[in-house]
Amino acid sequence: MSQLIALRLYFHHSATASPTRFWHRFKRPNLARHLLRQAKHAGIEQALLHQVHAGYLNGDRIHHRHVEHVHHRFPHCLEFIDVESKLRAFWLHHGHEHRHVHAVFLPCESANAAASR
Repeated sequence: MSQLIALRLYFHHSATASPTRFWHRFKRPNLARHLLRQAKHAGIEQALLHQVHAGYLNGDRIHHRHVEHVHHRFPHCLEFIDVESKLRAFWLHHGHEHRHVHAVFLPCESANAAASR
């Protein structure tokens, strides 16, 4: 049986992905949207972009979500859940271009697996 694992990515709201199409050279795609699309294409079981209300990254000052304006250093948290081998392969393939993203792998225990014991 393969072990379920969660991959959490922490990055700033203004983070962008590398250009993959001609038009991306003029306006780079948002990193969260780009990674969600790539995860769907890679067949990752679950992907969630958590709504953050306040927080900070790398010892920066605390930023709070505001209705009218989101600070460019506001934190995002993107979480993927799947088997460990698939998530590690996904991160090896897509992680090298994102040096300001903090990746955390967390082991998971499925409620279904725990109930069957």
